[in-house]
Amino acid sequence: MSALTLSADEKSVLGWIDGEGDSMIASVRRWSDINSGSRNAAGLEAMQAELKDAFSRLDARMETVELAPSETVTPDGEIRPVEYTPALKVSARPDAPVRVVLTGHSDTVFAADHPFQTCRDVDSDTLNGPGVADMKGGLLVMLHGLLALERSPWAKDLGYDVLISPDEEIGSLGSGPVLAELGAKAHVGMTYEPALADGSLAGARKGSGNFSLRVKGRAAHAGREHHLGRNAIVAGAAFAKAIDGLNGQREAVTINVSRIDGGGAPNVVPDVAVVRFNVRVGDEEDARWVLAGLEKAVAEINTRDGIMADLHGGFTRPPKPMTPANLRMFEWTREAGRTIGLDLKWNPTGGVCEGNNLWASGCPNVDTLGVRGADIHSDREIAKISSFTEKAKLSAVMLMKFAKGEFDAREARALARAL
Repeated sequence: MSALTLSADEKSVLGWIDGEGDSMIASVRRWSDINSGSRNAAGLEAMQAELKDAFSRLDARMETVELAPSETVTPDGEIRPVEYTPALKVSARPDAPVRVVLTGHSDTVFAADHPFQTCRDVDSDTLNGPGVADMKGGLLVMLHGLLALERSPWAKDLGYDVLISPDEEIGSLGSGPVLAELGAKAHVGMTYEPALADGSLAGARKGSGNFSLRVKGRAAHAGREHHLGRNAIVAGAAFAKAIDGLNGQREAVTINVSRIDGGGAPNVVPDVAVVRFNVRVGDEEDARWVLAGLEKAVAEINTRDGIMADLHGGFTRPPKPMTPANLRMFEWTREAGRTIGLDLKWNPTGGVCEGNNLWASGCPNVDTLGVRGADIHSDREIAKISSFTEKAKLSAVMLMKFAKGEFDAREARALARAL
């Protein structure tokens, strides 16, 4: 197969991106200083206002999408709804022959009271700030890839839906149904999680689920009537030990008990406990095996006198294996990278993202098209300044090749359907 090349028109488009670099960095500095932690509604609204202004440069329809609430188990064992701020959707050319869905998120893991709040320069090619890589930098890469496409002669042949969600860092429980809807309509997907600092992309991804076991017992005075109490924390701890014992039995399965809520004064037998845990699986068979193990562990806890336990939560991001359809997307990404001097590699990861959601709807995708970065989810988070235009060019090449048919997006979708 001959090497992919760029036409004069394509090279002209990429040259335009070079002139946008300073503007991109100025924007990410400003955006990083806006706290948009997943639970900070005011900050998320302020960030969305910035995004509306930025994406208004596209000749596209822009709308906010209300997200359905989810449920959570509170530390005292009550079930309450969780509300989300709206997502932002940007759409163009719904009747075009090629359809692409591009996804990203405006939320970060840093709460409004977290000490990590501002952006700074580490060196001439490195920014340190909340969200500079994950993924406010990625949103700028996405935008400029689309702006570049619009400057090309082939834009009319590619339609797109952009979804920027406010809840990715907390599991996409609100935006998940919207991701599924858009993924089902698209031929391929492009998601803008950060690449590693060396440019490596994430390949196959595990599936993930968050669960809470709610345990109810009976309160009693710890001294006078201890025998009348039924200790919910002890029962919850037994459940935690049982599910931790599932680790090591299947290669790709990990179960992490992260927290046990409950209890109060030391002279009271605790009557409520909530055991919170995360599960990672390699494939759907793993998921079924884990669910059977959890069901057995819950049933055993419920045999205890005076104890009632029920399980909440589930798998919200199914596995994303390296199927032929996803492999084709990575091969195209590598080819596009070579045209601009990038030698892209990828590795499997236990992490999850919106790419899992898109794949669950049958949409082959690459999900680490954002800037090069490192140490995300910490106050050491960095983004490489040179990667902003670099990765915008990568997206621009891919979008133009999809529009021209040199990358056959419909073929990738057909491979996904053939599974």
